[in-house]
Amino acid sequence: MKAEKKQNDLVQKGSVRGTKPISKFDRYSSVEFSINNLHYIYQFKIQENSSSGMGVYVKEDSAILKHLRVGDIFEMKYYPESLSEQAEYLKTEIKYITKANQGRFRGHYLDDISIIENTIMNP
Repeated sequence: MKAEKKQNDLVQKGSVRGTKPISKFDRYSSVEFSINNLHYIYQFKIQENSSSGMGVYVKEDSAILKHLRVGDIFEMKYYPESLSEQAEYLKTEIKYITKANQGRFRGHYLDDISIIENTIMNP
């Protein structure tokens, strides 16, 4: 994955494109992943998203935002709501990224995520 990506390439403005709802939203509380060129692991609380099921909010000044693009696929580690269950690595696609202009998430971008492979990935 390229280290530098233009901010304009990752943001879709205007209407949100419809996607198929994710039935696993209730099962997971957070997700984490890293990008090869960054030295940190980023963890986000999963938020319910009415258009597709789940998403994460990323602060507009976060270093990871410059490295995310619509269509990118990552192996993300999903942490379940239940502490008795183990985390799962699932192949996940960034479906869209939209700037939140109002409300409690003002100054953030909503990154809609979609699990594209339901098999557990090796850590």
